Amino acid sequence: METQFTRAVPTENKTAVVFAGDYLNKLTGEKIERECKLRLDEGCTELVVNFSQTEIVNSIGVSILLGVIDSAANAGARVIFSEVNEDTVELFDMLGVSKHAAIVKTTSNERRTTIE
Repeated sequence: METQFTRAVPTENKTAVVFAGDYLNKLTGEKIERECKLRLDEGCTELVVNFSQTEIVNSIGVSILLGVIDSAANAGARVIFSEVNEDTVELFDMLGVSKHAAIVKTTSNERRTTIE
C-alpha cells in the first residue's frame, strides 16, 4: 500500500482541508497532525480531514486524530471528517470519536478549496 498525503490551504472562510492517505497509521497520522497544527497556527477555525482515499484506520491513527480534535478545541476550531467509509464510521462511533468531530458524507466544493 502506498500512502499519499496532500497538503491543504485554508480558504477565505478559514477552512483547511487535509487529505488522509489510504492507510491511517502512525506515519500518516503524524503528517496529518503536523498539517492540522500548522493550519490552526495560521488561524483556521475549521479543519476538514477528507477520508475519500482511506481504506483502513488503525488504533494509533485514531489516537492521533483525537489529539488533532483536542488541539482544534483548544484553538477554538472545529474538526469535520468527510467522505468516511462505513467501516470507519462504525469504528469512530464505537470509540466515541464521532462525539467530538462531525462526520459528513461529502465536502462542498463551493465552501472549500484545496490544492495538491
